[in-house]
Amino acid sequence: MTTEKYKGGAATLAVGNQVLHDSYPFGKNLKNSHLIGLASKPNKNNKINSIDVILTAQDVAVEGLCMRCGSHGSAGKKGGPKRAYIWVGNSATQCPGQCAWPFYRPMYGPQTPPLVAPNGDVGVDGMIINLGTLLAGAITNPFSDGYFQGPSNAPLEAVSACTGIFGAGAYPGYPGSVLVDKVSGASYNANGVNGRRFLLPAMWDPQRSACSTLV
Repeated sequence: MTTEKYKGGAATLAVGNQVLHDSYPFGKNLKNSHLIGLASKPNKNNKINSIDVILTAQDVAVEGLCMRCGSHGSAGKKGGPKRAYIWVGNSATQCPGQCAWPFYRPMYGPQTPPLVAPNGDVGVDGMIINLGTLLAGAITNPFSDGYFQGPSNAPLEAVSACTGIFGAGAYPGYPGSVLVDKVSGASYNANGVNGRRFLLPAMWDPQRSACSTLV
């Protein structure tokens, strides 16, 4: 795995305790402070080396969603240990052209035909791309003092340095050559459990100084 090529990087992740906040404790219009509040909620199963992942539904509006699609940072009590967290929003009804490309026509740039989402859900398949991007960033740069290029307030991280690249030959507006299911026409480059397929972004390979794709 490419993340192992970064000092301190890990290639194995385990899913921990999951909590569904179906009562919307902070409402359906969230600010950044609400995300930190959700990440900081006490959980006896949380560990110092864990990453809290916050996923917001398509009916939840989050401050800055259509500008960033998700984010990662750290949270914790003042003077105490910090834990990394990730937030990814479902953009299906808000800005899929920004956060669910290449499964939706882009808001800007070349208007190439969108790819067919491998799991039949443009919003969720877009979230998977953004989750992969932010997981890599949280692992290699969890507290803003790890691996990144450019200024620390607008860093290019392990995957964001390779934005828009999913297969060989990618260029702006074209995600690259990926695998296509012969029956559904869905595009993917990774296989998961229970026959699931995903499209995952390229990652910067520090040894090759180039973006590395799965296919």
